[in-house]
Amino acid sequence: MADRTPPLSVEELHALVASGEIDTVVLAFPDMQGRLQGKRFAARFFLDEVLRHGTEGCNYLLAVDTDMNTVDGYAMSSWDRGYGDFAMRPDPATLRRVPWHPGTALLVADLAWDDGSPVVAAPRQILRRQLERLAGLGHTAQVGTELEFIVFKDSYEQAWDANYRGLTPANQYNIDYSILGTGRIEPLLRRLRNDMAGAGLTVESAKGECNPGQHEIAFRYDEALTTCDQHALYKTGAKEIAAQEGVSITFMAKYNEREGNSCHIHLSLADADGTNAMAGDLEGGMSEVMRHFLAGQLAALRDFSLLYAPNINSYKRFQPGSFAPTAVAWGRDNRTCALRVVGHGRSLRFENRLPGGDVNPYLAVAGLVAAGLYGIEQKLELPEPCPGNAYTSGFAHVPTTLREAAGLWADSPIARAAFGEEVVAHYHNMARVELEAFDAAVTDWELRRSFERL
Repeated sequence: MADRTPPLSVEELHALVASGEIDTVVLAFPDMQGRLQGKRFAARFFLDEVLRHGTEGCNYLLAVDTDMNTVDGYAMSSWDRGYGDFAMRPDPATLRRVPWHPGTALLVADLAWDDGSPVVAAPRQILRRQLERLAGLGHTAQVGTELEFIVFKDSYEQAWDANYRGLTPANQYNIDYSILGTGRIEPLLRRLRNDMAGAGLTVESAKGECNPGQHEIAFRYDEALTTCDQHALYKTGAKEIAAQEGVSITFMAKYNEREGNSCHIHLSLADADGTNAMAGDLEGGMSEVMRHFLAGQLAALRDFSLLYAPNINSYKRFQPGSFAPTAVAWGRDNRTCALRVVGHGRSLRFENRLPGGDVNPYLAVAGLVAAGLYGIEQKLELPEPCPGNAYTSGFAHVPTTLREAAGLWADSPIARAAFGEEVVAHYHNMARVELEAFDAAVTDWELRRSFERL
């Protein structure tokens, strides 16, 4: 495997552009779905103009649905307001090569209005605000995300033409941890690993999963914002690499009735000197900070489910016995719980098992940090862990639909205090738009059940 290539410095980019090795620079920001949106620039123009002054993007990019349709209900952007621009400001700390596109580098942008004020409902800004609150207590968040995906032998164009039905998975049966199974598509997995290493991500491993064609590539944890930037880059790059290889992959939470694609998120806290603030002398090797932080996760989990499971399809994962959680519970190395505590000493952390592969990492990690801060501020007491099967232990249930989650979010005083009215309203409207679109749709299930027999 290739060694990790560190992100580029601006000075290195100047030299690579001068030598002709880099000719294109992508400037992109994560939208509400966590997708990268932006522009490709001629590298010389980027260095001469955009790096210093930024560029513009239509503000409708944070006020459309998944299909990029303009929709109503957003305060920041509408026909009445003329769909103006916001500024895209490059973050030089995110500069890196993009090995799967020749001669290309990429930066992530932060969004601001003309007066320089931040676009507070932008996902990256939402996360920044929560990390600033956390820094006020002397902590930084260390985060790792674990993304599962399903590989199909069909190209994206073939999948589209087939209405995404009847596709051929890259493996025909459960290959969880199977070396033989991953070996079948190792050329693709190897390219994904090596190209991501070339983009500056530290690759840990690849393994097979349960659903036919399902796999996971894991990357080393990092500071929270860095991890989320890398997560967004990886999702985009993995799809682009798959397309170049003539296959397709999906990160959707629940492609079929079998196991869904999860995105477990691991989080720990570091003090200023880098020590693990979650480790201590209390029961289970926890610190008081961790006990309050974890108690906050439980207290806010239902209210913040919209951040962890943002789509209608997200809630199809939450089935008993599926390794996707249904119970608002925590346990030590217990995969039946929504929150799983793992590691010890410097590696002690918790894992939130709610998110699926469709999650926006910036919003989810912002939710984890905000929930933990709520627990610390309120000095919440951590209940006893679930020692057995959380599916059948009588705990409160995670929301079962996007409609339920959106209602909890909109009515949540915890969300309002942590994120502010504008953010709460913006993402409640996102859920409303998706629900109205789904309610108006006629599904394959309805056709099969009703066309002839009713």
